[in-house]
Amino acid sequence: MPTSRAPSLIPRPAASFSIHPFDAPLGAEISGLDLSQPLGDEDFRRIRQAHLEHHVLVFRDQRITPQQQIDFSRRFGRLQIHVLRQFQLKSHPEILVVSNVRENGQAIGLGDAGHFWHSDLSYKERPSLGSMLHAQELPAEGGDTLFANMHLAWDTLPDALKNVVRGRRAEHDYLAQYAELQRRSPWRPKLTDAQIAEVRPVLHPVVRTHPETGRKALFVSEHFTTRIVGLPEDESRAVLDQLFSHSVRPEHVYRHRWQPGDMVFWDNRSLIHLAAGCPEHHRRTLYRTTIEGDVPF
Repeated sequence: MPTSRAPSLIPRPAASFSIHPFDAPLGAEISGLDLSQPLGDEDFRRIRQAHLEHHVLVFRDQRITPQQQIDFSRRFGRLQIHVLRQFQLKSHPEILVVSNVRENGQAIGLGDAGHFWHSDLSYKERPSLGSMLHAQELPAEGGDTLFANMHLAWDTLPDALKNVVRGRRAEHDYLAQYAELQRRSPWRPKLTDAQIAEVRPVLHPVVRTHPETGRKALFVSEHFTTRIVGLPEDESRAVLDQLFSHSVRPEHVYRHRWQPGDMVFWDNRSLIHLAAGCPEHHRRTLYRTTIEGDVPF
């Protein structure tokens, strides 16, 4: 009886996809790639390199299942589970549902995700390498996501501010804006003691080094960064406010206008992002996976 060759030994032909950089401070579109199909190693290396170069990749017209999104995400590293487990996709805990939809009076997802500029999971000892967000249902109006290039923010920071923050560390705290978000919206549940224990404040460099490219980037955000260690409280707040304002100057920002089937993959080591919001009566649902990164240095 003839035997078949092991699938792993069969060379997989390269996919004929294109990479189109945006006319923006970051970002590129990937077209002609179907992520529901197996991806060969050479194609994966090409995508990984594009991600490092452009910081945001937009995969157009992706008809993929939650499991396929998880499998593709895992190619980049271990996945992280969000502390708000009540908003996990049923049977797929690796996926956080980002949604303003209610069913039977209950929110099915995190409706106010991204209300403040932030880098995902910067409040963890090992913050996120990157996040993938796949559009499921998009609003007819609004719903854009903004990304700010934190490499450019550092490169263009005035020397006086660079001298103040170089070599310093800052505190990142998941709870920093939590009470404010609870006040503003009905989607933020009360945290249990166990959940609070998962998100104890951590210290990270104000200026981090990208572990794969070696580039420097600011690593602070209005959502999670509470103070700069070693500075008086008033000075710390004044410096952080200047860093926040400088980071999101228009020349550092790309605005993503979602299209059906988009999956967006961004680098949390290089960027911060913001959800621009949409009218409450427009339904919006996306699925997010988050990839674990390294301890910042």
